Amino acid sequence: MLSTEFLKKIHRIEIRTKKLVNTMFAGEYKSSFKGTGIEFLDVREYLPGDDIRTIDWKVTARMGRPYVKKFAEDRELTVILCVDASGSGHYSTRNQYKLEQSAEIAATLAFSAVRNNDKVGLLFFTDQMEKYIPPKKGRFHVLRMVRDILYFEPRHRGTDPVLALEFLMHILKRRAIIFFISDLVGFDPERIRIPLGVVARRHDLVLISINDPTETALPNMGLVEFEDAETGEIITLDTGDARLRKDYAGFRRLAASQFDSLLKSLGVDSIALSTDQDYTPALHKFFQERARRYR
Repeated sequence: MLSTEFLKKIHRIEIRTKKLVNTMFAGEYKSSFKGTGIEFLDVREYLPGDDIRTIDWKVTARMGRPYVKKFAEDRELTVILCVDASGSGHYSTRNQYKLEQSAEIAATLAFSAVRNNDKVGLLFFTDQMEKYIPPKKGRFHVLRMVRDILYFEPRHRGTDPVLALEFLMHILKRRAIIFFISDLVGFDPERIRIPLGVVARRHDLVLISINDPTETALPNMGLVEFEDAETGEIITLDTGDARLRKDYAGFRRLAASQFDSLLKSLGVDSIALSTDQDYTPALHKFFQERARRYR
């Protein structure tokens, strides 16, 4: 059973995300993603200028005059929210854990999809496949996913994105939109390159990275004990050492640059977010840019 406070948290997320969907993202989501193909509707008589490749030869032979097939874009989409549930998601030095922000973003995307009559599914991964919720439609289905993101307790703490990508390739038979939500902690760009590229060629893949400000720059706090949230290893660092802080910041910049280069080379769209900032403007900008690109 969920506590009253937990139910209130889910309700707050629903109110906030539905408001965003109904105002800021009302038309942008729909115009940002293409349908999965074309759907046959009907036939009509041939008119001058029609593409002869659309002629329905069976109907033409039966009626004695040329008829062409009418098609419409199949707008129904399948959206998969692939959420990194590893131990590093329970880290925050601000007012929100990374996993909590993941829940809000996932809810915003899910309600956007439902408003467009699309199906939404959810996959949790660590260094194992933790849980998969098949795509469905409807408000209650979205609320269940939000509850699971906030309440779900994974069996493992590590992370292996390759397993998640291979799992999605195995179960998704039609083209889908995949929002891959993670802090990217522990990702090896070279190991993930091939599976990421395979998924990106077959599906519409968008990577959303969520980080805490202290993960990119160590604060000057003297001697501090750090615990690896995914392995449990504990080390003590002197954050008062300026050289250490400089080297750490340089390492993080290099890692981010390498991953950005990888995504660009594979043609994967990405959104970089931080727990100390409102994610709304970045998501709004992403939808706008995608819509302009398709227009």
